[in-house]
Amino acid sequence: MAVNAAPSGRTPAGRLAGRWVPWLVIGLWLVLTVVMGPLSGKLSSVTTDSAADTLPASAESTKVAVLEDSLPGGDDNTFVFVYHRASGITDADRAMVERHYNTLATRYPPKVVAPTGEDDEGPQTSPSSDGKAMMFTLDVSTTYGAPEAIVGPLRDAAKDRPAGLELDVTGPAAVDGDMDAVFDGIDLQVLLTTIVVVTLLLIITYRSPVLWLIPLVAVGAAALTSMATVYLLVKGFGIVVNDQNSALLTILVFGVGTDYALLLIARYREALHHHENVRVAMIHALRGAAPAIIASAATVIAGLLCLLVADLNSTSGLGPIGAAGILCALVAMLTLFPALLVVLGRRIFWPAIPRFSTAVVEKPGLWVRLGAAINRRRWVATLGSLGVLGVLALGLTGNTGALREQDQFVSAPESVTGFTVLRQHFPELGGQPMTIFTRPAHQERVLDVVKGTPGVAVAIPGQTSGGWADISVFPTDAPDTAAEYDTIKRVRTAVHAVSGAEAMVGGPSAENLDTEVTASQDEKLVIPLVLAVVLIVLALLLRAIVAPLILMATVVVSFAAAFGGSVFVFDTILGFKGIDYSVPLLAFLFLVALGVDYNIFLASRAREETARLGTREGMLKALSATGGVITSAGLVLAATFAVLTTLPLVMLIEVGFLVAFGVLLDALLVRSVLVPALTLLIGRRMWWPSRLSRPVEPPDGQRPRADDEEPALQR
Repeated sequence: MAVNAAPSGRTPAGRLAGRWVPWLVIGLWLVLTVVMGPLSGKLSSVTTDSAADTLPASAESTKVAVLEDSLPGGDDNTFVFVYHRASGITDADRAMVERHYNTLATRYPPKVVAPTGEDDEGPQTSPSSDGKAMMFTLDVSTTYGAPEAIVGPLRDAAKDRPAGLELDVTGPAAVDGDMDAVFDGIDLQVLLTTIVVVTLLLIITYRSPVLWLIPLVAVGAAALTSMATVYLLVKGFGIVVNDQNSALLTILVFGVGTDYALLLIARYREALHHHENVRVAMIHALRGAAPAIIASAATVIAGLLCLLVADLNSTSGLGPIGAAGILCALVAMLTLFPALLVVLGRRIFWPAIPRFSTAVVEKPGLWVRLGAAINRRRWVATLGSLGVLGVLALGLTGNTGALREQDQFVSAPESVTGFTVLRQHFPELGGQPMTIFTRPAHQERVLDVVKGTPGVAVAIPGQTSGGWADISVFPTDAPDTAAEYDTIKRVRTAVHAVSGAEAMVGGPSAENLDTEVTASQDEKLVIPLVLAVVLIVLALLLRAIVAPLILMATVVVSFAAAFGGSVFVFDTILGFKGIDYSVPLLAFLFLVALGVDYNIFLASRAREETARLGTREGMLKALSATGGVITSAGLVLAATFAVLTTLPLVMLIEVGFLVAFGVLLDALLVRSVLVPALTLLIGRRMWWPSRLSRPVEPPDGQRPRADDEEPALQR
């Protein structure tokens, strides 16, 4: 029966007060955005990508980095200048290299290492053995700025060269500078691109010239609030936020917030056909949509908070960062968004304004026909879906090796090409230097042990300061390769065996090695925890055991298929040289948490309808009612994550593509075909042990109805 007015018992004063509630909510959000706005702009000032902040304090390379920073000149930025000429270095070239060095030594005193004689060992050797290159290293104090600010002026200072003499400025600091340049302005780029993508999709979805703006305003308020909240978390609790997590925060809030908006608008549009008063219609829409939205948010938040057990600070930091974003999106879409819709009334849906009518005719559509087809061919739908997922999962046999830092760039910058040139002309200095700290009394012994370790090209004793002596070690293998990592492990084993030396091995490649090892350990800890937590949330929501297990199984299979299909694309089509260490865990978390979302929306509606119609009709009704909106939500979420593929960093492209592909796979195949087919096959046992799993007692002594038979009232 339609509800045309406020519930009985409400006084005119009560109805009048109710009219002010949406305005009060909007006013409170305006105050909140005014307060939080300035804080949101400060988030970029507390982001960090340094290894000492990212790695756990217990990592050996972290201890080296902290100790190095505490010593005089230990935090200097090291650049390597590699000059090369295909026909061979000339006398004029040598003179130019000397002049460049003298200029830079004067400009950036005093930590400069000059070119040395040809007979000296070490990274300061000037000419190459093939006579086609020269090089020198330059240690620049951090007082002159961060690598990103220094590398440009250094390159500009060496532009005046004889024709044909090429120069590459490389080294650990140059790589860091080029990496920082990639992230420079990335938050604004992601935000603007995401807004454009979401706007276009909302316009296409609603086919309204104005309705699209309302969810965008609400999500924008949620994004601003979430950034300010994360800034406060960093200042108050020391949470680590890197540029990657900052970009993911924007994607999460816009993607998930827009999904919530789509689900609520679908229920609200239905309610407007049955209720003349827009406030009453919104109350009914919230009663229908809010439980599923809250359960969805709780699932994602619970999954994200599982990251707190990770040792990698950048990973554990994403937990509260993402949770804050989801929570802000949830609150905004259940308060500000409904308030805006109520204030604007039915006219916001123009030109397709939903009219109040007690006789709303539901026309059979695509999802009704799909449900009927699945019902007729349950085994075909089940096995066919599993077959597609299985074929995609075969892609996991491709290249899933770790991605080197030098291979992170879509277009290799000068610092990366410089490493290639350095290895070509100075093969003995082809790897990134390791830094070893040892007690001064044991320096000679440690030095001898290191020189005798396979894979070590050069080992040079350094300065003694603060009770420590440092040794620079150059491996023979290319940076961030398995061979170089093996050398680092051998060096660590060798120096740790020197009693009393307290030797520690660090450096850029050692940091990358420790990061990969820690990330692998985090995967083994976090993934089972996420599965357990999400399963518990599903069980509480659906008040069943079988349904949560089935839904979790479909999501895990979907993840394997999405990962396999993505690996094929990365390896065969895009030519990426591996998978970044952070991608598997991030993709698993997002796809499991967000993939379960769509199953929650479908299963919660199916459970609601099953109590009235039975399992078969309940699932078919849920599929027809939620099919369009969930598919739209999947497209929006996939598109927001796909924004990451426009960025010039392989890791972000991999995360964006994998999650976008997985969300589409889950929304279009798993949730639309596989889950309904499995539910129809399993029948009421899907809801075991809740009361929905028990046979319905037939009225008036009629024969018991089969589980998949339509209820009499539906015939």
